[in-house]
Amino acid sequence: MSSIKRYMTFVKPYKWQIIGTVIIGVIKFAIPLLIPLLIKYVIDDVVGNDNLTSGDKKEKLVQVMAIMLVVFVILRPPIEYYRQYYAQWTGSKILYDIRDQLFSHIQKLSFRYYANTRAGEVISRVINDVEQTKNFVISGLMNLWLDIATIIIAIVVMATMNVKLTIVSLILFPFYAFSVRYFFGKLRTLTRGRSQALAEVQSYLHERVQGMPVIKSFAIEHHEQQRFDQQNKNFLTKALEHTRWNAKSFAVVNTITDIAPLLVIGYSAFLVIEGNMTVGTMIAFIAYIDRLYNPLRRLVNSSTTMTQSIASMDRVFEFIDEKYDIEDKPNAKECKEVKGDITFDHISFSYNEGEEKVLKNLYLDVKQGETIALVGMSGGGKSSLVSLIPRFYDVTSGKILLDGTDIRDFKVRSLRDKIGMVLQDNILFSDSVKENILLGKPEASMEEVRAAAEAANAHDFIMNLPDGYDTKVGERGVKLSGGQKQRVAIARVFLKNPPILVLDEATSALDLESEHLIQEALEKLAKERTTFIVAHRLSTITHADRIVHIENGEITEIGSHEELMKKQGHYYRLFQVQQLES
Repeated sequence: MSSIKRYMTFVKPYKWQIIGTVIIGVIKFAIPLLIPLLIKYVIDDVVGNDNLTSGDKKEKLVQVMAIMLVVFVILRPPIEYYRQYYAQWTGSKILYDIRDQLFSHIQKLSFRYYANTRAGEVISRVINDVEQTKNFVISGLMNLWLDIATIIIAIVVMATMNVKLTIVSLILFPFYAFSVRYFFGKLRTLTRGRSQALAEVQSYLHERVQGMPVIKSFAIEHHEQQRFDQQNKNFLTKALEHTRWNAKSFAVVNTITDIAPLLVIGYSAFLVIEGNMTVGTMIAFIAYIDRLYNPLRRLVNSSTTMTQSIASMDRVFEFIDEKYDIEDKPNAKECKEVKGDITFDHISFSYNEGEEKVLKNLYLDVKQGETIALVGMSGGGKSSLVSLIPRFYDVTSGKILLDGTDIRDFKVRSLRDKIGMVLQDNILFSDSVKENILLGKPEASMEEVRAAAEAANAHDFIMNLPDGYDTKVGERGVKLSGGQKQRVAIARVFLKNPPILVLDEATSALDLESEHLIQEALEKLAKERTTFIVAHRLSTITHADRIVHIENGEITEIGSHEELMKKQGHYYRLFQVQQLES
């Protein structure tokens, strides 16, 4: 299905508003078409009418001008207002619907997609490209028909005055149509290239704004300026290429529309000299030529904006067509009562097809309420393993069972609702502390929020903030320390109260005081829940029921702290090294 057909599915709910706007617009554009007729009447029937006295001429002039003042001063302004208002209202509503669907789509795309796509690219499609499509509604579905209606009305009126002169007026129409088709065909491709280049600039800028502390700490401003210049220059090249072609098309098309009035002026003057036409008719005809070709010039502008809109539509629907890696099965069921038994049944996993497996035929059976610690060298597959539990990714082979049921048989959202996660770098949104905690349970009361914060050892520091729970934390929680951010993240998991808990490096890179407070909160949180802890600091997981050592995607050791220390294998050596370091 073409982009235009797909776009029309968003337009369809507003078809009556569009039809109404077009009808109002036809009246609005038809009113100025009275001016040439007024000129003809005043010249031929009033000023040039030798059968009338001077007083009669003045009386007729006053009468006709009074009628025109009523039309232009009283009737036309509200018509103009409602045409503009409803045109913009309809366009804005359509964009609202598209962005609403896009945000829903964004939330369904997998971690794999975001690992391979820059955030700025996504933002550009949702903001810039969607905004560009508004011109399709305003210019294409409204103004286009208004201009066509204006042209038809003008041709009909002109034909009633002089058929031959009307044919002369229209003689260049075929050349106009050919030039528009020739030039604006390529413009769509050029517009897509320019939009992509702009998206790349936006993506680069988005990353660098987020990474400004790195740029400043390494004093690489000059280097980054040069790299940004490359991105910016690429956009400039695409923009200028687009501009050159656009300028050529306007030059050719406007030349055609400028020649037509010359033909009419010459031929109508000849008819007046021959005595076959009045001066008033000639002037009215010349005025109508302007009314005829001005809409044509606007149609050229519309062609440009329409081409840009369609190119933007292509990009929007290309984004909408991104496949979901994680989808519910047609007969997927709600994940309701969860005990917390989890079995990794000989699973293998790789991030992308054809790549080396990160996890290899791994088997692990976890009982309800057990605390399982995953340890090992970086890159061994620990975080990959826990990311499979909430189905951020799906296993390549094997299956993960929750209470005996393959997790792929559950609806994704209901499964994730039963899992709480505290990560190393927990993202806080730039809302208040309260709003960030409420992410765990949006409908919770203030008492529940406070209780969750107290359980997470966060209430005291929150009350010392300038506005307490209403304090804005800044983008990604920048106004809070690392330990404070972690405690807010833990508080929202307390509020969620899930039966399964995943802690991925939740206490790494924290000072000792913060680590103590967070460790205390985490142990409280893990009670009577099936808990997975990915840990680098082994001293924080000695209490775990079982410790699983993973290396190169395989389990090499499993047991309690005491059992593994007695065994003196991989875990023992890691523990000894860390003890020596500390």
